[in-house]
Amino acid sequence: MVLSHLRVVEIGSSAATSYCARLFADFGADVQKVEPPAGDPIRRSAPLTPGGQSAWFAFLNFNKSSAIIDSADPDAITRLTSLIEDCDILVDGRDVDPADCPSIDIAAIRQRRPRLIYLEASWFGHQGPYAGFAATDSTVRSLAGLIKLVGPVEGPPLHAPDFQTGILAGLWGFIAAASSAVAQMRGGAGRSWSLSIFESSLALSEYQMFEALTCGDLMRRIGINRFWPNFPVGIYETQKGWLGVTTITPAQWSAFCDMLGLSELRDDPALVLGADRLKRMQQIERQFIPRLKTRTAQEWFAEGLKRKIPIVPVPEISDLLQDAEKKARGAIVPILLGGEEEGLTAGSMQRLTSTPPRQGGKVPAPGEQQAFGNIRTHLSLTAPWSSGCIEAGRLPLQGIRVIDFSMGWAGPLCTRTLADLGADVIKIEAIQYPDWWRGVDRRPAYVNDKMYEKTIRFCMANRNKRAITLDLTRPQGLALAKRLLAGADIVVNNYSVDVLPKLGLGYDVLRTLNPRLVMMSMSAFGGNSVHRSCRAYGSTLEQGSGLPTVIGSPDDPPVMSHIAFGDAVGGLNGCAAVLVALTHARNTGQGQFIDLAQIECMMQFAAPWITVHSIGGMPPPRYGNRHPQFVPHGCFRCAGEDNWIMVAATDADMWQRLATLIGRPDWATDASLKSAEGRRGVEDVIEKGIESWTLTRDADQAMSELQAVKVAAGVARLPIDLLKDRHLRSRAFLQEVERAFIGWHPQPSMPIREGTRPYAIRTAAPTLGQHNREILSGLLGLSDAGIAQLAREGIIGTKMLSEAELAKTRKTSSG
Repeated sequence: MVLSHLRVVEIGSSAATSYCARLFADFGADVQKVEPPAGDPIRRSAPLTPGGQSAWFAFLNFNKSSAIIDSADPDAITRLTSLIEDCDILVDGRDVDPADCPSIDIAAIRQRRPRLIYLEASWFGHQGPYAGFAATDSTVRSLAGLIKLVGPVEGPPLHAPDFQTGILAGLWGFIAAASSAVAQMRGGAGRSWSLSIFESSLALSEYQMFEALTCGDLMRRIGINRFWPNFPVGIYETQKGWLGVTTITPAQWSAFCDMLGLSELRDDPALVLGADRLKRMQQIERQFIPRLKTRTAQEWFAEGLKRKIPIVPVPEISDLLQDAEKKARGAIVPILLGGEEEGLTAGSMQRLTSTPPRQGGKVPAPGEQQAFGNIRTHLSLTAPWSSGCIEAGRLPLQGIRVIDFSMGWAGPLCTRTLADLGADVIKIEAIQYPDWWRGVDRRPAYVNDKMYEKTIRFCMANRNKRAITLDLTRPQGLALAKRLLAGADIVVNNYSVDVLPKLGLGYDVLRTLNPRLVMMSMSAFGGNSVHRSCRAYGSTLEQGSGLPTVIGSPDDPPVMSHIAFGDAVGGLNGCAAVLVALTHARNTGQGQFIDLAQIECMMQFAAPWITVHSIGGMPPPRYGNRHPQFVPHGCFRCAGEDNWIMVAATDADMWQRLATLIGRPDWATDASLKSAEGRRGVEDVIEKGIESWTLTRDADQAMSELQAVKVAAGVARLPIDLLKDRHLRSRAFLQEVERAFIGWHPQPSMPIREGTRPYAIRTAAPTLGQHNREILSGLLGLSDAGIAQLAREGIIGTKMLSEAELAKTRKTSSG
């Protein structure tokens, strides 16, 4: 398999490092998981299968081997050091939980093994006000602005189960380590990375952070399945089943109203924009909700496909398990737990077609070694494409060229990350159809004032890239694109699956131009899906993933947890996928096609519930803000208006410290409350006691007092709060960048670092067609006269066309 030349050792216990290592195992790496005699603590994490196995551990660890090292053994350090010195990548989760791992001198090992790639994860990094905080998945997400906007207006904010930060951070960790492995194929030393789990979660928050920077402090919790700035974007009941609805553009709103026979709403000029519809939510819902209940979710889905409306049935976990397409594509795979229980879980979402991932596997018992029949062969220090030894200070992906046809958030986040890591990313737009995150308003005032150059969200997603405009519908533009692709390593697009093939840029064409080209299509459902033509946004992907059915309380509808959750998740999975394919291409000279289905990428977050339901057959319980393992656990009101804090007690000692702090020493000494199950019987009483304490304190004060006694707690932040977060400021996470039309503005850093400071942002996002001359002349050798002729013909340009200008060009081309 593509990564079978790599050996990975995983130490400590954290979901982030476990998932990072599992992504290597998916593609054939020999992953050795080091555990204490009692096993990784995550083996005891709920939810548990009927046989008592952790479904979360199973998802994170199948296809690995387990090595038991007892810290009390006199030879423990020698054994562990020997294991690490024989590996290529060391993934270290000890800062999250040491899991009784023997103390080892990493610096000395790296000195002896300079090619070792090292990744260490921590909740918040080693410096800053939050460094050393006790944390859980939910307290981190609370601080990251991912909880406060979800749930009923009156509160408390709602949150998803505890299976998110580990997946997000694991993806970032894999990106760091895999890009290092790509760089190493040029020769040179290994790299040492630190990973902040908190900062990893901000990949989901950054869009709303920067919308708040532009629009001000407007975002508030406005009800279950309601989110600023668009409406309706939510989940609604039908005659049978639930339906996810997303209407963003005026055309989608008009088609939605037509579908439901609501011409009065369709024709109301005050309802054209989503922000205006938000002001009349209740009135609008009173009209369309009864109409939705006249047909089933599947029937509405079929109607939506015809009308190009982003709507999708919201599946139960049982529906996912019966979905033959998900199984055929490897989105749901079989696993063997504990040697006897057979179940299903979420598979690899990096859908490489020539070098596919493993389709399921076995979860190792403590100390169990697994043999996969792979022959471990180290690649040579300098692969055939190398020009020699790596220069000092060279970025991991320097020398890699990416052609970026993507727009919006998901694809541009993938390519932005490649650019941040040093790749030369050339973004291709057209003056006829620029990136929609520049804005879709074609009225003269918007175009003439160049408002399309002033959108912060576009700048956020497209820094460190170069940009060219090409009209791909005309032969000259298409020919120039092909010339660029002939010299590229990677091409990324997130159009509907048929767009590039219809233009003559399908993989069957491009592979003849450039056999080593890695091409990724990031569609909603996948190129061979029966739903391949479905329109989708990030919200659609969450709605269709199964995740909403496990969020909230039993009486709630399925609950969305984020307005555009699926976009960032798709982007990070896409980046991971192209790095695997790039490794193969650089080793063999053979590129391949990646068929990434963004909806499948969201299924990872429901993986434990998929496993439990596949074995036990019972629908997964919905805990609301409670937790299957930690008691107490919840979001508690603080002093002031709409101020909240997430608090969790993860073990008996933390519970005793919490009880003592809130003035209930009797609870701390009560033997019947020592266990989580004992506390669960009086959870209502405990929660009232905690809230009586938090209500007398500002949220930040409460967090300070709780963290002072090492109780996991995190203030429920709004996205706008992150722009002035003291921890992020101390770590220089937000970098100031200057750009034409905007001036100085902040940019989020990557959560992975090679030193104490983040990677510097080299260039601001490009203006439309900013690098036309540089690329056409410097890369393709066109003369000034040739470039001027292209501009006169509208094949290239630097100014977006207005609606009238676009209509004129359509008429000319059709004539």
